[in-house]
Amino acid sequence: QAQLVESGGGLVQPGGSLRLSCTASGSIFISIYSMGWYRQAPGVQRELVARLTSGDSTNYADSVKGRFTISRDNAKNTVYLQMNSLRPEDTAVYYCNVVAHTLTTNNGWYWGQGTQVTVSS
Repeated sequence: QAQLVESGGGLVQPGGSLRLSCTASGSIFISIYSMGWYRQAPGVQRELVARLTSGDSTNYADSVKGRFTISRDNAKNTVYLQMNSLRPEDTAVYYCNVVAHTLTTNNGWYWGQGTQVTVSS
């Protein structure tokens, strides 16, 4: 089975930084098409924050450009989200996402358990 385990969330003051990590466990992935981060705040639909494809292209939400950076370590099957200059509006539950060809499907969407990020003074 595939499992995405997230870590790195917490409480920070405005202007602070956090680094989120997401590690994919299991051996079912044949080909990973993309890895990314989504977030969901109360009363708001889940939105894409950052995405990294197998071809190394990136996409960022306009609200985080210049402040957040997505990266990966292929050897560790881990994707990171470095978040700098955090603002109160960044407060949300952040979810790791992997889209991949696995042993059981050619287009599977997998999600981490979510990690809370709170930006407040």
